[in-house]
Amino acid sequence: MLEDIICCEEDLKNLSLEDLTRLLQLEDEKNIKSLYRRAYQKKAEKGGKKVYFRGIIEFSNHCQKNCYYCGIRRENPELTRFEMSREEILESARWVYNNGYGSLVLQSGEIQSEEYTDYIEELILDIKEISGGELGITLSLGEQDEKTYRRWFQAGAHRYLLRIETSSSELYNELHPDSHQFQRRLECLKILQEIGYQTGTGVMIGLPGQTPADLAADLKFFQSYSIDMIGMGPYVPHSGTPLASGDKIPAELGRRNLDLSLKMVSLLRILMPDVNIAATTAMQALHPRGREKALQAGANILMPVVTPRKYREYYQLYENKPCIDEKAEDCQGCLKQRVKSVDEEIAYGEWGDPPHYFRRLGSRTAELGGEIDAENAAG
Repeated sequence: MLEDIICCEEDLKNLSLEDLTRLLQLEDEKNIKSLYRRAYQKKAEKGGKKVYFRGIIEFSNHCQKNCYYCGIRRENPELTRFEMSREEILESARWVYNNGYGSLVLQSGEIQSEEYTDYIEELILDIKEISGGELGITLSLGEQDEKTYRRWFQAGAHRYLLRIETSSSELYNELHPDSHQFQRRLECLKILQEIGYQTGTGVMIGLPGQTPADLAADLKFFQSYSIDMIGMGPYVPHSGTPLASGDKIPAELGRRNLDLSLKMVSLLRILMPDVNIAATTAMQALHPRGREKALQAGANILMPVVTPRKYREYYQLYENKPCIDEKAEDCQGCLKQRVKSVDEEIAYGEWGDPPHYFRRLGSRTAELGGEIDAENAAG
């Protein structure tokens, strides 16, 4: 079946929605392994066997949003709220820098306020000073207005991750209260791209009511929106959310969601060979070697948690999150062995920017140049 759909190199760039839907439903183990091999080959052609680290600092679980699937949603009364101090955040950033990670991620619940904007801007400037400008800075801080995004970009952040969770507006509406607008999420992605951020997003895989066609549409969304970096992972419920209603995910459904996630990684790598794709922690929540499997299926980014151990149990977007009882040093050693086990290498001290970003930027520059030439000709 795989060869019937992908029979030549040109097919790899032009897989249709129907093709992708069929490939996501592959069941024959031989075909699935062949898919993974094709994806890994595309990854190796673009970036070799390098794996880039993004040390993630989850510095606060306060959130104004109320998403039905998220463990830190505003109306979760069982959650102990926390906020790392400025000194703790900077100490974590210093650890990331001193241990050769090329980049870090600042992540928290979504907060919109002038005070919060000022605070993040100051943190970015301090981190730049700590590292002499050598640390890449990714932000994952939700929806903000354009002015805020610009201030953070000008301060020195150069990547932004804003997950949409699904490209289906209907499914999105089922996952969120009426106050959460799908169109606003898309507008934010466009603003981030226009400002100049390396722009990332992602989806959950295996959501209630989600179909293979929905997931295929997610892949086409990444392609049509020219996204630079993608984080996709299996849906893992949190019992303190309306979507889970206290239920645990059945083992067979967990395996299905992980298998779908790995196929999504491979198909995305085939569609978009020069983007960054994360081997997400949620994959390890469903399989002890979930992240290694993702690397072998085409992922090239790992995001080791460097949040102080005393806070980790309070930042669980889903349950059974790995590594919550470890220190940053433990995660570092563990991931080093995981990468080595799949015969890849950690690219210490490198930002690992996706080639896709520079290609997109070049296309945009050429487009603007054409518009200027047209205006001059008309004048």
